[in-house]
Amino acid sequence: MEKSNSQKINVGVFVVVGTILLVTALYFIGNQQHLFSNNIQIYATFGNVNGLTLGNNVRYSGINVGTVSKIEMVDEGTIAIQMVVESKTSKFIKKDAIASIGSDGLVGSMVVNIIPGKAQDARSVIAGDTIQSYSKIGADDMLSTLNTTNENAALLTSDLLKITYKILEGKGTLGALVSDTLLAKDIRQAVVELRKTTTGTAALISQVNAIISKVNYDESTAAVILSDTVSANQIKKVFANLEKSSVDINEVTKNLDAFIKEIKFGKGTLNYVTQDEVLVKNIDTTIINIKGAAEKLNENMEALKHNFLFRGYFKKLERQEKKNAKEN
Repeated sequence: MEKSNSQKINVGVFVVVGTILLVTALYFIGNQQHLFSNNIQIYATFGNVNGLTLGNNVRYSGINVGTVSKIEMVDEGTIAIQMVVESKTSKFIKKDAIASIGSDGLVGSMVVNIIPGKAQDARSVIAGDTIQSYSKIGADDMLSTLNTTNENAALLTSDLLKITYKILEGKGTLGALVSDTLLAKDIRQAVVELRKTTTGTAALISQVNAIISKVNYDESTAAVILSDTVSANQIKKVFANLEKSSVDINEVTKNLDAFIKEIKFGKGTLNYVTQDEVLVKNIDTTIINIKGAAEKLNENMEALKHNFLFRGYFKKLERQEKKNAKEN
């Protein structure tokens, strides 16, 4: 009998202790899930929840303020989550707050982080509000991007190796520059000549600057030409006259050339005079006859001087000429 009572007492103590532990656990779990507090429901939509599950924590500025109570796909590529948030902390969450899904540590469970907005006069959220969301790059996306980057790096390394081999084999322009010593010498010589040219140009510019610096801008002709608009206009006029004279000379040259061509091809009086042999002979004969007639005329005049009829006249002329010569 005593043994039976002892068993009953043990069973009773076990039941009481178990009940206390169960109630404590339920209270603890309910407190963690905010089941015993006054809550409101707010929403956010995402394209990818990155492994978020029911019961995951909702944090506002790093503080747990609620849990995820529902996850539902409302459209292709659109997932809505329902968050249960304590009423006493919801007044601090403004309508411009932004929700994002992150990891609780490196390998922890997923959580919803609510980031405060920047507007100072924004109103607090109420039950049923949907806040903005921001989707971060997940681990899978990062691994996919890293994999693509590794593939591109491998392709780039392969191309670089090919280019390096071609350079070492002396192929291409860069390979020729690396392996061809004669080409390298030519390039060095070209650089030396270019440096000499640059030095000569600098010296020439210095000389020009020296000449310009010596110009007296008040008295010199160069200064007048450079600064006096009247002189510049006169010089322009001189050049215009020279250009006109050149045009006139060119026209005269053309006319002379045409005249010479006419003579050359048997046109005009001058060509007739110079090219007709019969006319030339006639002219020569005429000149000879005129010369002969002049000689005969001189003989006749000399005969007249000795004729007694005209002798007195010619002596009178001689006396008059001698008188004029003495007076002079």
